[in-house]
Amino acid sequence: VSDFLKSFETPPVVCDLGCGDFNIGKELVKYAKKYIALDIVPDLIAHNKKEFRADNLEFHSLDIAKDELPSGDVAILRQVLQHLSNAEIKRVVEKLYNFKYVILTEHLPEGDFEPNKDIISGQGIRLKKQSGVKLSEAPFNFKAKEEKHVLTVPALGFKGVLVTILYEVC
Repeated sequence: VSDFLKSFETPPVVCDLGCGDFNIGKELVKYAKKYIALDIVPDLIAHNKKEFRADNLEFHSLDIAKDELPSGDVAILRQVLQHLSNAEIKRVVEKLYNFKYVILTEHLPEGDFEPNKDIISGQGIRLKKQSGVKLSEAPFNFKAKEEKHVLTVPALGFKGVLVTILYEVC
């Protein structure tokens, strides 16, 4: 991901949609013209504002399924969609078309599985149903100009794998 962000002639505006504790985002801020980190948990955003500071860094508390997203060049979703219901993911997907690139990392079962089994939002992840989020498949059918597999690594301490995909949006 850092290599991709470094490849821009002019650093991109990055929107981290679900920044969590910011352990990953803090490593990427230096490659962005502006890094906008979002999370639904207000206390987490308040903590991150105290812990992490940079001239090009902003934190905001919002619900990516319900609220309007800031504009940017690259959207990063790292292990976020797996916590949402299919209805919420559909609302997020509509907003992803406003970005030039989407970098998605999801926790998936190893081997063959049925993608996109619905869950109740906030009740764990699809892994317990032997499923995982695949944006390009039904019911989301996310259309991208290009879909590039970036990385697959074991989910240390958990079953399954973490898969990162880079989408160039149409």
